[in-house]
Amino acid sequence: MNTVKILVVEDEIIIADHLCDTLNDLGYEALEPAINYTEAITMIEAEKPDLAILDIQLSGRKTGIDIAEKIRKDYDFPFIFLTSNSDPLTVSEAKKVMPPAYLVKPFTKDELYTSIEIALYNYSKRVGEVDEEELIIKDAFFIKDKNIFIKLRFEEILFIKSEHVYAEIQLKNNQKHVIRGNLNKIITKLNQKFARVHRSYIVNLDYLEQIDHNTIVIEKQPIPIGKKYKEDLLGKINLL
Repeated sequence: MNTVKILVVEDEIIIADHLCDTLNDLGYEALEPAINYTEAITMIEAEKPDLAILDIQLSGRKTGIDIAEKIRKDYDFPFIFLTSNSDPLTVSEAKKVMPPAYLVKPFTKDELYTSIEIALYNYSKRVGEVDEEELIIKDAFFIKDKNIFIKLRFEEILFIKSEHVYAEIQLKNNQKHVIRGNLNKIITKLNQKFARVHRSYIVNLDYLEQIDHNTIVIEKQPIPIGKKYKEDLLGKINLL
């Protein structure tokens, strides 16, 4: 489990440091801030943030809008524009890259929090995966915990167990998280590493250790396998 990782791109160091401190206070993970296009792309490649906060006006030839265009084209994760200019021309230029949220300086801590949550929600809605309490962005669940989204990477999930109208997500580190939803819906959001093996279970095939007549073993945990799922499971294993 991880908190949401956020990259700040701001060329005024005092503002960038204050913004990062505020993000950490809110429960997010603020990366070392970048001050220009080149540093931003380097940080994105190295750290793979979940969200970026981009000042539109940066020192140098390229702006925050250029970074947003690069994110849209090559990385595809949500971002927020940060600016002291809310004039029609700036807003018009910013709208061309369809930012999930827009924040005008000066802003409050509550406004920052709201913008981040809206950006995550709007991005997830744009790609077609949205729920009030859990989002899917790339290879991770983002679930609500104490009013902020936290990240559960698919690679950390051992299996998901149905509990009536809820689903219990079992992680490698023995932690469990409960989300609202049924397995029919959840399996459509996961990648090819996951398979439905029973009416009550979805498993991560990366952790499959054993298959016998009516059970499989995931990290030493026996899990029942339904007859109607076994043939599909074996076919999927052969494709991986």
